[in-house]
Amino acid sequence: MSDTAFRLKDIVKIFPGVKALDGANLSVLPGEVHGLVGENGAGKSTIIKVLAGIYQPEDGTIEIGGTTLQPATADNVHAAGVRFIHQELHLVPHFTVTESVFMGQEMSGPLGLAKAAMRRKAETFIRETLGVELPGNRLIRDIGPAERKLVQVARALIDGHAKVVVFDEPTAPLASEEVQKVMHAIARLKAQGIAILYVSHYLNEITDICDRVTVFRQGRDVGVFETVTDDIAPELVSAMIGRELDAFFPDNRRVPGEVALAIKNLGDGHAFEGVNLDIRRGEIFGIAGLIGSGREELVDTLYGLRRADAGTVSLDGRQVQVTTAAKAVEQGFVLVPRDRRHDGLVLSMTVEENATLATLDENAAFGLVDRRKTRKTTEGLIGELDIRPKNPAAVTRFLSGGNQQKVVLARWLAKDARVFIFDEPTVGVDVGAKAEIYQLIERLAEAGAVVLISSSDPVELVGICDRVAVMMRGAVSRTIDRKDLHVDHLVAVTTGADDMGGTVHAQ
Repeated sequence: MSDTAFRLKDIVKIFPGVKALDGANLSVLPGEVHGLVGENGAGKSTIIKVLAGIYQPEDGTIEIGGTTLQPATADNVHAAGVRFIHQELHLVPHFTVTESVFMGQEMSGPLGLAKAAMRRKAETFIRETLGVELPGNRLIRDIGPAERKLVQVARALIDGHAKVVVFDEPTAPLASEEVQKVMHAIARLKAQGIAILYVSHYLNEITDICDRVTVFRQGRDVGVFETVTDDIAPELVSAMIGRELDAFFPDNRRVPGEVALAIKNLGDGHAFEGVNLDIRRGEIFGIAGLIGSGREELVDTLYGLRRADAGTVSLDGRQVQVTTAAKAVEQGFVLVPRDRRHDGLVLSMTVEENATLATLDENAAFGLVDRRKTRKTTEGLIGELDIRPKNPAAVTRFLSGGNQQKVVLARWLAKDARVFIFDEPTVGVDVGAKAEIYQLIERLAEAGAVVLISSSDPVELVGICDRVAVMMRGAVSRTIDRKDLHVDHLVAVTTGADDMGGTVHAQ
């Protein structure tokens, strides 16, 4: 009989150009709730997929219930009793609770589906195992987000063979008042001896419910906290970060001007509401927030990719309507998107074609594009941004990530925009390219533009921003001035650890 529910030992996983896991270890005991924390890119998602049999590691062993799986596949991991509760619900809105619980594992009788038996079993399981009364004939679309999450749990556990349950960011889409229903259900599973791996960015949830915590950083386990109390939050934060601010951030000697972008009571009726921000000309303003905080949806709404259902946006004292991306560009708003390859570039086009896409009217005469004009414009932008290779005819697909990002930025510099929105501006670029992008952002602010940066990297936000607004569960929880911006403090505020009574020390 094994003393662990599962053990991953010395796991190595390599993707092209990236060692996602570098000898990582993770073990969970029966009947415990074990937390797994780390920054984005620390390796948490990768090791979960290794455990699930989705990824095959280059090295290391996977042991479940004392048995080493060679290899671990989705089928034999499931047969060993490991279940996964993902952030996404994957439920059909017009199905009933019973149909959702038994989808793919229906019970049958002499006359076909045993509908009455399935309903009784579903209702009993949800009541006795998860502690919630939920009628089996209710439609998924008619129950709340927390109840839907519990239906997802019931679906994973209804066969009665679960020994390990992995909860991957289970409360990210939930409002704060709904989280306790999920926490209560997890506590009941623990009491039944089931091992729980709980993955979350919300450190207040980690300290509330977990017995032990493993911290991942840069593809490795860097610490296991054997005792979890509210006051360990600062230690968790320090272990997660493990680094100082990098020296490649530009010096900030700017003095921002008057308020240029005023956002009042903005909401989309779903992901965020009541957002109020006043952003000054020449200011670099950051937005921080975890998955499900509303950060990405706010950015998309400001650029017209989502519709606001409440509030106003004003630029230089005049209310603007950004109901579509085209209208946003007309009003002077531009977006450097988080997924540049799919949303920011036409990869089969040349650097020149991509860089001048937004200014075809200015570079055309009698309906024909003036190629000498576009070439001259592009050559100027290549020199200004140091795009490599220095060839307007280079196909964008073959450029590095950093140079692709510069091409997106070149397009909007040619447009002479007033508000620059950067969504994850340095994802997938190397350190040198990061430094260059930060310098370009600084120059935009120095020239008087409004610069808004949405990022999941606290080091990035602290290194370049004048102020940072932190979003949590659809609202701005706090705005932090530059003098108070420190990496561990920002991480603590973003994860909710700052509201737990522990002292978070500045770096």
